[in-house]
Amino acid sequence: MAERFEIVEKALLKMLEEKKYSTLRDILITMNPADVAGLFDGLEEKQIPVMFRLLPKEQAAETFVEMEPEAQQLLIQGFSDNELREVLDELYVDDAADLVEEMPANVVRRILGQADPEMRSSINQILRYPENSAGALMTMEYVSLRPDMTVEEAILRIRRQGVDKETIYTCYVLDKDRTLLGIVTVKDLLLAESDDTEIREIMTSNIISVTTQDDQEEVAKMFSKYNFLALPVVDTENRMVGIVTFDDAMDVMEEEATEDMEIMAAMTPSEKSYLKSSPFELYKHRIPWLMLLMVSATFTGMIISSFESALTKLAALTAFIPMLMDTGGNCGSQSSVTVIRALSLDELEFSDALTVLWKEIRTAVLCGITLAAVCFLKVLLVDRLLMGNASISLSVDLVICLALGVTVIMAKMVGCTLPLLAKKLGFDPAVMASPFITTIVDALSLLVYFLFAKTILGL
Repeated sequence: MAERFEIVEKALLKMLEEKKYSTLRDILITMNPADVAGLFDGLEEKQIPVMFRLLPKEQAAETFVEMEPEAQQLLIQGFSDNELREVLDELYVDDAADLVEEMPANVVRRILGQADPEMRSSINQILRYPENSAGALMTMEYVSLRPDMTVEEAILRIRRQGVDKETIYTCYVLDKDRTLLGIVTVKDLLLAESDDTEIREIMTSNIISVTTQDDQEEVAKMFSKYNFLALPVVDTENRMVGIVTFDDAMDVMEEEATEDMEIMAAMTPSEKSYLKSSPFELYKHRIPWLMLLMVSATFTGMIISSFESALTKLAALTAFIPMLMDTGGNCGSQSSVTVIRALSLDELEFSDALTVLWKEIRTAVLCGITLAAVCFLKVLLVDRLLMGNASISLSVDLVICLALGVTVIMAKMVGCTLPLLAKKLGFDPAVMASPFITTIVDALSLLVYFLFAKTILGL
């Protein structure tokens, strides 16, 4: 699919360079707006306005929403007042609000200056809500019905108002005070026994809704849990103020997944894409965590230094430190990633900590025994016999394998408990991912390793 799109993209760009505008327009109008928006990423600045003006008005607005902020800003600055007004007229309120949030102040002033009073008021209302709340995510363009309407009246209302609404499949039944009473779908209306049936007779009163202050990540999870296409947003008095649609929820899921991946990799989350980020911006996001992890590794160095005499007496022990630390880090990472995923899907709570711990301990024992057995044979056959290292005795092999087994158990315990603890304390569990787990487990594994060496080998 990607290869085919790349071929089409090259052909279209060639048409643009050769100024075959009529042919290019005929092809563009058959394409999805998201795919058309992707074409603009490969254009020079002077080519962007040319191609954009080839699009029909409605498709142009839909494409504009999908474009990168840099391209949007370039177009806005080059638009005439009429062109800007035409694009804004075709935008949904939530898309217009997102546009205003991403643009610099001078561009925002021009956007608001060309928007009609109703849209301007709606944009300002959305922007007043906290950044990551349902209120900031919602749109106010939905179909509302009254409970005393007949099915026939409701369908006529949808036909009149539905053109400008984000979705018409789900309609919301409100009283005179805009209190949310129920929902009714287009399917319910079409399958009603009579056109004279009142909406209150077929509406669903058991409504799942969110408030304007609810976190957008929790809202997105509700879409996944209940398979919604749209979710009503109400104020503290259950008055309808807007809806969150499925496409907006998907955007939130993508943003949250990206943020978690960056945090798990010990990076400060960035709102820019990789290709749009400069080396200095990448540096700023990475260096604080790298410095913290580097400093925290001091404890590992202190442990090695304190057992320097043991290493001097039996240098062979040094060769197995990387294997021990890497295995411990890998085991801890496996547990932490599993628990973090379960927490993000609301499969786990802090109250499940003992259950999780007991499960991971049993898993760790099985993994530890298997790895220790394989390690025992590897050290004996490869390191001692094949490589001819006479300093590796059965006692040394035993120390390595015991330390490995205990390290695996400790790593699994640390990896599963720290994300749960972070969640309990109000932190993002993703913070307790691979880098931090590895740093902690490295120190613990070395401590266990050298204690076994001192006890069994008498060093």
